[in-house]
Formats: sequence, C-alpha cells, structure tokens
Amino acid sequence: MSIFALLAACNGEVIGGDETPRFPEPDRPVSKVGSNQFSTEDQRDSRGEAKTVMDLAQIAEGMTVADIGAGNGYYTVRLAERVGETGRVLAQDIDSAALSRLGRRIERYRLENVSIRLGEFADPKLPANSFDRIFMVHMYHEIEQPYEFLWRMWPALRDGGQVVVVDIDRPTDRHGIDPLLLSCEFEAAGYELVAFKDAPELAGYYAQFKAAATRPKPGEIEPCRGDRAALGEGAEIPAKKEKA
Repeated sequence: MSIFALLAACNGEVIGGDETPRFPEPDRPVSKVGSNQFSTEDQRDSRGEAKTVMDLAQIAEGMTVADIGAGNGYYTVRLAERVGETGRVLAQDIDSAALSRLGRRIERYRLENVSIRLGEFADPKLPANSFDRIFMVHMYHEIEQPYEFLWRMWPALRDGGQVVVVDIDRPTDRHGIDPLLLSCEFEAAGYELVAFKDAPELAGYYAQFKAAATRPKPGEIEPCRGDRAALGEGAEIPAKKEKA
C-alpha cells in the first residue's frame, strides 16, 4: 500500500501517555507567514534555482520527497518531474487556500505522482519512515515552534533520508536565519549537519541535515541562544562535513 494511502491514519510520531510533551520556545523572533514573495518562478528558473537545489540534494528518479511549505508549488512540480512516475512528492502547507490552488495546478499539469497534505504550525504531519528527502525552502524562519516541528518531523526520514534547507543569512524577523543558529536548532532536535554551501544563485545558502542516531526527549532539548555572540562571532559553518 502507498504511504499516501495511509496519510489519513498516520500523523507521524505517536506519543504514549496522557502528558503532553513540552518543548522549549525559540530564543528569536519569527517571520510572518506568507509575506516573503521575493521573486517569480521565471526569475527563479533564470537563476537555475530548482535545478541547483535538486542537483545538490541528489534528487533521482524513484525517490519520495516532501515539499514543506509548498505554497504555489514551485518546487512541487519540478520535483514531480525529477522523481518521475516511480517517485512520489508530498506537498505540505499550513495554508488551506494555497493547497487548494496547488491542487488545481496539479490537476491541470496531470501530476499523478503528487499528493497534498495540510500541516500544522508545530507538526508537519508526515508519515513515519517515508521520505528520502524533505525540502524546506525559504520557510524555516516562519516556523513558530521549530524544536517541536523538527522533533516531530524526525521519524519521517527513511534510513539515509535527509532534510534540505534553503534560507538567507539575515535576522529571523526579516525572512532569514543565521546558518549557525539554523544548525544549532537542528542539532538540538536530533539532526546532524551533512553539507553547507553559500549559494548566491539560491538567494541565500543551502544546508543539508540527516537524523542523528537518537532523538532527544522533548524535555532534554536545550534551546539555542538567538544572538550571534552566543553562537560564536566569526565562527564558520564548514563547507561540507561529509558527503551528502
């Protein structure tokens, strides 16, 4: 049975007991959702954005990919073409109106390998052990509860699966995030940095993470300080920690 046939029944991590897990608040502001329309699809294609990201992420035919914060589907439709008939793309967003528009686009393009799903502010609602890649492009800075979101997303990665982030090195209330802070928050929630690249053609940078061997309990997560001084002024993210 397809993983997408099980979406209605599977919301990712199932937590036992009556006590709701508590996650730390981020020590930083959060950008307003949906207020950063920075370029058109033609402009993004003229820079080769989607091709660059998909090449860096090693997207290949037959993969299963989630596009988080899919919006109008810029990456969704291009990922669908790259993974082919044997691959799958799940387009997720918290904006039901955006998903309705994307659904019409998917029907118009006859993309039979794409499904859509409504997520939540603190939970992407992804099925466990399902994705080779999870894309988070120019949207991470809008997540209000990043530690809970990342923690709940962790089980959705298959063995060898990775999370792809594209963002801009600027304050989080200006639609970007310091790459050191990004890495710190991911590592706090149970991920390891695999690759990092400054990429002007992406209007920012590219980062790639994998799930660590273990995921911390919610109460064990130590929040990252949002100021650059706390992260280490002048510190650098390595160009590549290991082969993606």
